[in-house]
Amino acid sequence: QVQLVESGGGLVQAGGSLRLSCVSSGRTSSVNVMGWFRQAPAKEREFVAAIPRSAGTTNYADSVKGRFTISRDPTENTVYLQMNSLDPEDTAVYYCAARRGTVVATTPTPYDYWGRGTQVTVSS
Repeated sequence: QVQLVESGGGLVQAGGSLRLSCVSSGRTSSVNVMGWFRQAPAKEREFVAAIPRSAGTTNYADSVKGRFTISRDPTENTVYLQMNSLDPEDTAVYYCAARRGTVVATTPTPYDYWGRGTQVTVSS
């Protein structure tokens, strides 16, 4: 099993920045891809960004390209999501996810482990 704990959410004004963190523990050696998803009220969970364990290409949703950056610190078993130029449309609960498979998936189903989420609220 792998446990994921997110942090860094909060309230920010439009145009501001936040950095989310996701610390993983447990059988982290089984994880090959880490991702971030978000879910706004009354909406489905949607892909934000993902990064492979090994050297490879990160993947971003079109809505966040150029504004969000996913990165990881393998020594700390931590994945980050730097969010800049935030917009009220980015308001959602942000979830960290991990999968054992090697494909950088952009839908929720392939991910095996999930954190409880952290709330991000962007005011206009």
